[in-house]
Amino acid sequence: MTDPAIFKDHPWDALDPTLLAQAAKVPTMLAPAEQRFYFWATSEWMQDEGAVVDLGCYVGGSTARLAAGHQYAGHTGLIHAFDRFGINEAAKEHFLYPRGIAPFEGTETLDLAIDLLTPWTERISLHPGQIEDQIWEDGPIEILVMDASKSTRTMDAMMRTFFLSLIPGRALVVQQDYLFWRLPWIAIQMELLADYFTPVAFVPEHTIVFLNTKPIDADALKVGMVTPLSHEQRLDLLERAKQRLIAAGFDVEQPMNELIETQVKHPHAERARHIPLKT
Repeated sequence: MTDPAIFKDHPWDALDPTLLAQAAKVPTMLAPAEQRFYFWATSEWMQDEGAVVDLGCYVGGSTARLAAGHQYAGHTGLIHAFDRFGINEAAKEHFLYPRGIAPFEGTETLDLAIDLLTPWTERISLHPGQIEDQIWEDGPIEILVMDASKSTRTMDAMMRTFFLSLIPGRALVVQQDYLFWRLPWIAIQMELLADYFTPVAFVPEHTIVFLNTKPIDADALKVGMVTPLSHEQRLDLLERAKQRLIAAGFDVEQPMNELIETQVKHPHAERARHIPLKT
């Protein structure tokens, strides 16, 4: 399936749930529709023309869903999963232990991720460390999942590192937290790069998927920098992003208004932790 029109029919919603049975054993914060989309993207959309890159894989939840689809389709390339592979005690109690992970000491989760991803070991390469400090030398990228956009500087760094390798007309950029109210800079960056990406899917709860339509070059990387922008520029870009998504037929007016509200209330925020949680 290579025609972008296929996205309008949301074919991932009809996915047989048994196809995700093995991956479902790996904890994830992805919503059900997002999990189905990840499997569909690697099993039906990709043509094995490039790598799959998963930025911010937690303990492997998103990677498992991507790998399950990758395996189902019989692809031969690799899924490259990047993360710090660290966790605090509160997150263990809230996200891991209720999902059947046995209590463990320390903050490192790399060994846990390796164990959880054992069914797909031969098709996964794990990259521990700060994502913004990583390099990419593994060729073209066909699917790029971004779930580590917790600051403007991290967004800019990931763009510089990975966008140059996207395959025009083929590569999907899956912005997992695009509509999450605490991260307005994701929408801002993708709107800066509107000439290079077309939104093709809204996958609840927070994901907007983009098709790369034009080669990314050094000029595009300069255009896409969020960190130098003023508050007024960011507000304008958020409004433009909202109108573009609505024009594309996506029911996103409320979450986009929440992003705009966040920018208004916190005009100088550059990190998610600069924005207080809602009470």
